[in-house]
This record gives sequence, C-alpha cells and structure tokens, in this order.
Amino acid sequence: MAMKVEIISKEIIKPYSPTPDHAKDFKICMLDELAPPSYVPILLFYPPPADFTSDNLKKSLSETLVRFHPLAGKLKGNISFDCNGEGVLFVEAKVNIAASEIINNPQTEMLHQLFPLDPYKPTEETETTITGVQVNVFACGSVAIGVCVSHKIADAASLSYFLQAWAATTTGIDQTLAPRLDSAVLFPPRGLNLIKPSDLIRNEKVVTRRFIFERKNLANLKSKIGNGNGNVNVNPTRVEAVTVLIWKSAMEVVRVNSGKNTLPSSIITHQVNFRERMNPPLPGNSLGNLCRLAVAAYIDVNKEMELQELVGILRKSIRKIDGDYLEKLQGVDGLAKAIEPLRELRQLASGGEGAEVFTFSSWTRFPLYEIDFGWGKPIRACTLTVPVRNCVILMATRSGDGIEAWITLNENDMVKFESSEELLQFVSAST
Repeated sequence: MAMKVEIISKEIIKPYSPTPDHAKDFKICMLDELAPPSYVPILLFYPPPADFTSDNLKKSLSETLVRFHPLAGKLKGNISFDCNGEGVLFVEAKVNIAASEIINNPQTEMLHQLFPLDPYKPTEETETTITGVQVNVFACGSVAIGVCVSHKIADAASLSYFLQAWAATTTGIDQTLAPRLDSAVLFPPRGLNLIKPSDLIRNEKVVTRRFIFERKNLANLKSKIGNGNGNVNVNPTRVEAVTVLIWKSAMEVVRVNSGKNTLPSSIITHQVNFRERMNPPLPGNSLGNLCRLAVAAYIDVNKEMELQELVGILRKSIRKIDGDYLEKLQGVDGLAKAIEPLRELRQLASGGEGAEVFTFSSWTRFPLYEIDFGWGKPIRACTLTVPVRNCVILMATRSGDGIEAWITLNENDMVKFESSEELLQFVSAST
C-alpha cells in the first residue's frame, strides 16, 4: 500500500507567557552566522500510546517555549532573533500505513512527509518559521514526532536537549530544564552572511541508504584496525572505525570509476561538538552551533592506505580542536580561525586534479532514545541527510552499542559502494 499522509490541522503554539522585554532581542553568535540557512531535523517513532491526545503535547510545548524563547521567535537578518513569541508551527497528521513499514525500511521520500517542513529546500515559510513540529499518528496507533529547528539557532545537540526538556515537561518529571543562552558572549557576532539559501540547492541525482553496524561487527572492525599493518598504533573508537571504513570504501568507488590503480586524493570533514573541549567545559544545554569542522586529507596517492593510518589522520585533525584552538576562536582573530577550515577545504579540493570531499557528522552520543513523552522510549530515531553527494550522518542504534550510518552518494556510486567487499564484512544490515 502506498503511504499517504493526511494533514488534519495546522496551528501556531505560542509560549505560555510573554518573553520579558530584556530578553526579546537575542543575539546569535559568530558560529550561528556561519551556519547554513536550513533546518536540523529529528524524527522519533513511538509505540502506540494507550490513550493518545495531542492536547498535552501542545500544552507542554507552550510551557517549554517560555524557557526556549528564541525557538519561538523570528530571525532578523543574520544578526539576532526577535523573541516576540510568534510561536512554533504545530502540524497534526494521519498516516494510512503501519509505522513498521517505515521503521523496517526507511525511505527518504517517505520520511520527508513526516516533517512539517523540508529542511533543505528554502521557501517563504522557511524564512519566517524557526521551529516546526509534526505529530504523525499511524494506522497501527504508533506515533512519530518530526521536529525541525533552524540551523541559525541550534545544532543537533541543541535540538536533542530541547526535545529532552519538552518530554520532561510533558511527563511532569522536570519542568525546569532550560538552555544556556550566552553563546554570543563567548563568540561575539561579526555581521556575517556568507551562505545564501540558493547555495543549498544542488541538481544532483543522489540516493540515501542506511547501513547498520551492530556491536559484534563493530568489535571485529575495531580489532582489525587495531591489529593492522600501519605505522600508527591506534585503538579506534566506534565512530573512528566506521568513519574510516566508509571513507576508504567510498574512495575505492572513486578509484574504480577513474580507472586508476591507487586510491585517489580525498578529504573528509567531521563536525566536532566542542562543548566539552572548552576550558572550562560548556554544559550540554548550551544553545547554538557549538561545533567546528575538522578537516582530514589523504593526498599520498602513491601507496595503498590502511584503515589504521586513516584513523591516525582523522584523529589528528579532530584533536586540533582543543582548548588552545577554542581560545583563539574567541579572540580578536576569531573570524579568521572560524573560516580557516573552509579555506583549507577549498585549497585542498582545488589542488592538482582536485580531491573528492566526504562530509561526516556523528550524532551517536545524543540521548535520542531516552526521550519519553509518557508513551515509553522511542522505537526508532532518525534524521534526513543533506541531499548532496558524499554526506554521512552516524547515529546510535536503539540498543546503544551499534551505529547506523545514513550515507548519501550519487546513484552510480551507491551501486558500487553497496557491493564493497571490505564494507560488507562488517555491515549487519542495510536498507
């Protein structure tokens, strides 16, 4: 049966009480200015509630927005939010199929319909809506909540914390969870507007697949890398191991397509949440785009690169984002430091014959499977990847000890990637 989503209602949920005058003008930080004009999307599936009603969700959302008032505001230029209590888009929908049909075989086209907005295609609505929620009720009674928050105010860690606070308010467990709102003090805004909405639009035929790495296979992969023949002695983390396996397998696809004998030059980037790397560390409730881009390059095409050596390259790039780096990011030359990865990326990608670029982001540490609105914990948490080639988002499995890799490649590359012998040794399942 083809999936159909019927929109039952749309309304605006406003904060339960007005924002105080002193807090109405909320400055975004320099790193928010550099964020793309898109949304951060998260989708949570829940088992059928005993007696579901959206009224409690609306009430608790209204109460939560009092503490998260920038999420209910309006962006002014690329400088600040007018926290005028304009509210959050709240959509209710019915879905004519069982949730299991999506959970067991998630397709990008199906997932898109469960969100209130398209996160990556700017529209007039995108210009005015900061936060959107869609509550989907399936034929089987299961519920899925799709949430989008503007990347100009939040990264994935911020959205995860907001969902925790909303759920805690809904159940009455804790109605005090609130964000820290001083990112603009730590990283003062610079009046930047470098990325336009049109920059997000690409005319590429891409496809997204989900590759699951369960605990046993991850242990085998880590063991293989740790016992490798490289010159770097490493004990990789789960994220490092999966990242370099995907990186090498994707490079192999490029090599085959180019007809070369060795792996081509390539670059990967990894988003690094630096809250814990600050001195002193920032708490997890700090609102904003508090992450930086680590750039790792493989340019020695005269030899075959081992997974172990790729881990060393990746780890070195991530470790550069340390206390000293972040102190400079806050200094007078902070802007130059902030755009340094972009310049490095552009320089590496344009050198010689150019290098293929792969972008990674890990959400594995976000407690998405702990977000309980009173119906139990989610049975599936997922997102929508950026619809451009060579994009990878890593998420934890429900058990917490595995990793789901949501990989977007162009159609031809995906066919070859899915048949990678080295990759398939460690993939538990794919959809």
